[in-house]
Amino acid sequence: MLRQIMEDVEVALEKDPAARHFWEVLLLYPGVHALIGYRIAHVLWKFHFKFLARFISYFVRWLTGIEIHPAAKIGKRFFMDHGMGVVIGETSEVGDNVFIYHGVTLGGLSTKRGKRHPTIGDNVVIGAGAQVLGPTQIGGHTKIGSGSVVLQHVPEYSTVIGVPGRVVFSGIEPTQDSGHGEEAFPDPVARAIECMLERLPQMEKEIRQLKDELAHEKKT
Repeated sequence: MLRQIMEDVEVALEKDPAARHFWEVLLLYPGVHALIGYRIAHVLWKFHFKFLARFISYFVRWLTGIEIHPAAKIGKRFFMDHGMGVVIGETSEVGDNVFIYHGVTLGGLSTKRGKRHPTIGDNVVIGAGAQVLGPTQIGGHTKIGSGSVVLQHVPEYSTVIGVPGRVVFSGIEPTQDSGHGEEAFPDPVARAIECMLERLPQMEKEIRQLKDELAHEKKT
């Protein structure tokens, strides 16, 4: 447990450029506090001390503004940037090296028992305010844009944006020149303009054909 907590602090130092030293992260980072509380509560939950686990979870939510159910499964090298408003539901499963921003919800859509929350693969980045809902599966190395609402399964190496979330890039492994974290998200406006410019010559051709046909009909 102590080794896992040390690793959580080291990951925050690695992934947050504002982090300066070990004690600052350990004492002043609410995301790290919430994760430490979760690690303790999760062990208690597995040993069937469920009331005590939920009490710790409740106290940590009051302290940090981050709610992680003690039954959720979270892998190694997990990091929440700021973290305020993050909610991770009971049957959520989060892989290794996942990076999420504040306001993210891994929530459910059903009131029935069973698997109700998302499964997040390894090396996933989830932008601020994104909502991943239901028993969806998010493939590894996926990036989910800020404010997106994801309701469907997402393949590996995808980028998801919008409400509802749609895959704008898929199945492309990152190269050495590609960005990381939030810098790797595409600009949807630029992409839309690019598509319009690609379509423009064909549209002009079709308009000329229609004009020629109309002129021919008038002559006849």
